[in-house]
Amino acid sequence: MDPQNLSRAGTNILQTGGYRAFIPNPLPPVPPIDMDGPMWASLSRADRSLGRLDAVTETLPNPDLFVFMYVRREAVLSSQIEGTQASLDDLLEFEVQAQRLSKTPDVAEVANYVAAMNYGLDRLRALPLSLRLIRETHERLLAGVRGSERTPGEFRRSQNWIGPPGCDLSGATFVPPPVHEMHQALDQLEKFMRLRGQMPDLAEVGLVHAQFETIHPFLDGNGRIGRLLVTLLLCERGILSRPLLYLSIFFKRHRQEYYDRLQAVRESGDWEGWLRFFLRGVAEVAHDATETARGILAIRELYREAIHQKGTRSAAKVLLLLDRLFLNPYVSVAEVEKLAGVSYSNANQLVATLCDLEILREITGQRRNRLFRFERYLALFREADEA
Repeated sequence: MDPQNLSRAGTNILQTGGYRAFIPNPLPPVPPIDMDGPMWASLSRADRSLGRLDAVTETLPNPDLFVFMYVRREAVLSSQIEGTQASLDDLLEFEVQAQRLSKTPDVAEVANYVAAMNYGLDRLRALPLSLRLIRETHERLLAGVRGSERTPGEFRRSQNWIGPPGCDLSGATFVPPPVHEMHQALDQLEKFMRLRGQMPDLAEVGLVHAQFETIHPFLDGNGRIGRLLVTLLLCERGILSRPLLYLSIFFKRHRQEYYDRLQAVRESGDWEGWLRFFLRGVAEVAHDATETARGILAIRELYREAIHQKGTRSAAKVLLLLDRLFLNPYVSVAEVEKLAGVSYSNANQLVATLCDLEILREITGQRRNRLFRFERYLALFREADEA
């Protein structure tokens, strides 16, 4: 066997079709990960950042509202990496106006990602993270959208490859394992996920993500499922009490380095370089999320105080509406009517109060079917994305 085709992570083996496919070695790597000073420092920074994130979210009056927005933000960013153009505003506006707005293909993909993520998180309560759960989550990701013809919920039965648009196997940048070897690699990956304690948890999560992307077991959706797998592992292992860490923003900011680090694992077995990159992402994203959580708490207290000072007779209902806006910062008068259990006229007055306080802003410019947006709250997430 040609030594040039061997690496610590696996072997490039010549196939009958004249191309080489990569057969990954089982995890953990051999020789073991070099847990030197820089690696322990990276682990320590990531652990501290995650601890701060967990602690600050516990100070929020309703941490699940924070989760709601972060799940949607992750869905948008992870889908954008794959080429969709839908924004967070597009998704949130559609969720409020689903009866009046037609779902564009890009919004449909993002909405599916939200559904797949929530499904996976719910299933973790009854089912360990497994190949079965991954398949079920994948089925929901591709249901009725681009890629739905590519066997959603089923591992591939043919060879796939990664490369420039329009390339064939001969021009591929990377060729994952053939089907038989793919199933063996998946079985080994599942065993590794269940055998905990061989390494620090965060290091194991980083290894699992890279190995999944190398196996590339689906015809479509591998990147999104691989990124979702990180969050599922963090929650299953109790590293986070709530699903609040999503690395898509980091991978998007450093897209080329992300691809280069994964390829360096395959070509030269540089697991250490990949893990330091991964842990840097965990630390950065956890820090950003912590600052966003603090910003949420600050503007909630600011606006609650403003509502109390205004002293309206409907202050209790206005406060109820304010908390609803932390779930989805888009709202219509008709929705306020249902939420507050008041007449349409009174709902209009509640919305007007929030507009007077500069909490809401009307964004349609219409006299009918008006839509309002909680600008300052959305700005927190835009500022985090632009940091």
